Amino acid sequence: MGAHPLSFASLDFATTPFLVIWEVTRACGLACQHCRAEAMDTRDPLELTTEEGKELLGQIHELGTPVCVLSGGDPLERSDLAELVRHGKSVGLRMATIPAATPRLTRERLVELVAAGLDQVAFSLDGSTAERHDGFRQVPGTFDRTIEAVGFAHEIGIPLQINTTFAAHNYDDVDRMTELVESLRVVFWEIFSLVPVGRGTVLRPMSAVEHEALFAKLYATSMRAGFIVKVTEAPHYRRYVLAQRDRGGGSRPGGGHPAGGERSGSAIPAQLSRELSTHESFGARAKGINSGKGFCFVSHLGEVFPSGFFPVPVGSIRERPLAELYRDTDLMRALRDPSRLAGRCGRCEYADVCGGSRARAYAVHGDWFAEDPACLYEPPRR
Repeated sequence: MGAHPLSFASLDFATTPFLVIWEVTRACGLACQHCRAEAMDTRDPLELTTEEGKELLGQIHELGTPVCVLSGGDPLERSDLAELVRHGKSVGLRMATIPAATPRLTRERLVELVAAGLDQVAFSLDGSTAERHDGFRQVPGTFDRTIEAVGFAHEIGIPLQINTTFAAHNYDDVDRMTELVESLRVVFWEIFSLVPVGRGTVLRPMSAVEHEALFAKLYATSMRAGFIVKVTEAPHYRRYVLAQRDRGGGSRPGGGHPAGGERSGSAIPAQLSRELSTHESFGARAKGINSGKGFCFVSHLGEVFPSGFFPVPVGSIRERPLAELYRDTDLMRALRDPSRLAGRCGRCEYADVCGGSRARAYAVHGDWFAEDPACLYEPPRR
């Protein structure tokens, strides 16, 4: 993957998101219990067209954003997916996608995407066995199909990411999931802490105590694994890792490659890997990615949100440029201001690098500035 002219460290999150996720469709053949999008069987006729999508990709690059992820639903439902990847690469973006484990996920489609310039592919695994994963995804055979697709990715040579959502129902599977992911030769493991939105409202999120125990396990994994460990919607993992560093708990927290070695074929350049893992773990304290801060989400209809788990749109790219919606709307600007945080998050010395999950605060409290109920840390009184 070619170097982007802006390094991670140089990005100003007030003007430039590090990552934009575009939900290219909500159509999907699965009915996952945690689905933020409440995906449907058929494509919406009002989805962004191919030409609108290309315009969006150009606007993402003009923002200075280095990475775009094409998500869904199932991105493979779009016949123009390879065309969109090719266009994103042509304007200078690093392109990734997250296909669902349906019969559309074939070796041929992956070859087509790689030929178009795809830099990385992510598959979801939410259980260490077929019984557990398929029960969560509610379609038999998805576990086996995902493992088959892992093989395709390695045969083709596309770097592989695994995404895992943890909640109360599969918290007891963390150790076995870790063993499975370590066996799959991935470059990136992204762990999502359930936010109760969409279909996810029927599931119980992990408690604050369970989050701390999960952090300890993930931190230990990051210290030995040859892949990056990233946690989404539990930014207090950064607080946990900072505390471990301060206690002398290791020199390589948060992910990255052991002993300075590089995993062969990684789509993440060595410098970006270090910047990304450093950001997620220690970070300059003003560099904590959060909803609307270094990140935004564009829906299949072109609506722009602080994140996919934060269901409050700030406008549509069909009406205003993405740059205006990210930089200038009141909600986005407010979410980047840690002085607006309330409760324990407002008092916390880690507010800049963490800030708590704004999506969870809104989902649970109805207030996007409220404290994150998944964090048990009690900051000192000021």
